[in-house]
Amino acid sequence: MKIHQLQRIVIKPEQIQENKIIFTSDQEHYIYRVLRLKEGNQIIVMDGKEKAWLVNIEKESNLIVKPFVQKTELPVNITLICALPKGNNFEEIVRCCTELGVNSIIPVISARTLLKPGENKVQRWRKIALESAEQSERQLVPSITDPLPFVDIFKHINLDHSNNYICVARGENPHLLSSLQKQSSQDIIIMTGTEGGWTDSEIDTAIKLNFQPISLGKRILRAVTAPIMALSLISSYYEIKKI
Repeated sequence: MKIHQLQRIVIKPEQIQENKIIFTSDQEHYIYRVLRLKEGNQIIVMDGKEKAWLVNIEKESNLIVKPFVQKTELPVNITLICALPKGNNFEEIVRCCTELGVNSIIPVISARTLLKPGENKVQRWRKIALESAEQSERQLVPSITDPLPFVDIFKHINLDHSNNYICVARGENPHLLSSLQKQSSQDIIIMTGTEGGWTDSEIDTAIKLNFQPISLGKRILRAVTAPIMALSLISSYYEIKKI
């Protein structure tokens, strides 16, 4: 099997000891029972922070063969501020936006948010992000904060060195794609609303803090579709630009 086709797994930094990887019992179950790998097989191990290694699987000591370098990350740092939709729909947002290259996700409890997730739900989102990063061959696992009230989100982001956008469903606003063509920063912060969108007050607050209202097209998108659409546009623009 070619090296780029090997299975991937994300570990914590403390699992690296000298030139060895110490897998957890859950990871060993996944490697031997789910992936059905055997001693002598190889696997790519990632720390979720853009470092990776080729590792030989052994029962007693999983030896690092060499660093593994594969550039799959976008040349921009993307923060998604996403108002929580109903039900389990945020799981699909996390899954798809991780595949599309988001770096960090801030779940928001906006004026129209109905969902009030507990700690178990947040841990599930983080697990989905990790699994999606492995599946999509990323070097970075997106961070996901605890859900924040709308009034608190601006305390947790750096607005000085980024291009900031808030998606607004109606009105004569520039399309995200045209705004990206004028972008000067390598950091993007983009906000998408829940069912019913942002309130006028929330939009006004964002604009006062240097967020540019933008459009994702002439159609009204679902709360699940909008962030995926936004990440798709950003990912496509920068990958084509890089080519």
